[in-house]
Amino acid sequence: MGLLARVRKEWFIIGIVLVILSAKLQPSVGVRGGPLKPEITIAYVAVSLIFFNSGLSLKTEELTSALLHVRLHLFVQSFTLIFFPLVIWLLLKVLALTAIDQWLLRGLQTVSCMPPPVSSAVILTKAVGGNEAAAIFNSAFGSFLGIIVTPVLLLLFLGSSSSVPFSSIFSQLFMTVVVPLILGQVCRSFLREYLERRKLPFGTVSSAVLLMIIYTTFCDTFSNPNIELDPTSLLIVVLIIFSIQLSFMLLTFAFSTRSGSGFSPADTVAIMFCSTHKSLTLGGETVDSSAHLTRRRRAFWCTSVHKRKNTVVCALLQTTETSAPWTE
Repeated sequence: MGLLARVRKEWFIIGIVLVILSAKLQPSVGVRGGPLKPEITIAYVAVSLIFFNSGLSLKTEELTSALLHVRLHLFVQSFTLIFFPLVIWLLLKVLALTAIDQWLLRGLQTVSCMPPPVSSAVILTKAVGGNEAAAIFNSAFGSFLGIIVTPVLLLLFLGSSSSVPFSSIFSQLFMTVVVPLILGQVCRSFLREYLERRKLPFGTVSSAVLLMIIYTTFCDTFSNPNIELDPTSLLIVVLIIFSIQLSFMLLTFAFSTRSGSGFSPADTVAIMFCSTHKSLTLGGETVDSSAHLTRRRRAFWCTSVHKRKNTVVCALLQTTETSAPWTE
């Protein structure tokens, strides 16, 4: 395989490296309030584009079928909102006996209580030929469910209450997820023959949008270099996060592929990405409601590391994609 062909094949991972380097060199471009205005272009425009793109590319029958796949939805939501935070709580009971920064551990628990991601799971599921429709439903439903469930989980596991602006988050999710998806379906009904004939690169568009999201999140990271963190605790927590992510992905893979599970290979892809990822949509609001600035930064840093690590791990998984998608 020639160099150009290799670059075309691995363009997404190369893109991740380039956007991270760009964010490191000039983080002020993509920070909140910066020239790129990510609080608008990413939070609203980019996410809306992702779901409009999905609505345009998916057949209505696929969305309807995914909606009725109750077994898959129950597994994803129970894993991410019950099993995930419970396991992390038990793990942190042990880690609390160590010298690891306790606020980093609280940040990890905060992450575990978050709902599935709004956009990244959909993009990555689509990239490897998984059940995109199921990923869309669980990302959207989990995000709406998290508005209520996440504060309850934080109260149970951390003993602290947090005020989540229900109306603003609900309206944002509705306008950036539900409305663009419906508009995409409406447009598809008029352009169906053209879309099926031309085979437009919907997956490439979604992956390019994800690169923009990665760029702006790393701009935020590099623009705040003075977060007070113990280096040893930091390294240990990063290793723990990688171990948790790998273990949970292997666990969901083993469960969803066992005999009699009733899940197809495409379902397994959606399950792995939706069940083991966490959203920062509620994370930022939760952190902002905390009592102390330094503690808040530590918890949010841990949350951000987990989110970006998920993207990098799944980008590596994407390289295993062959010319044939996951099909039965």
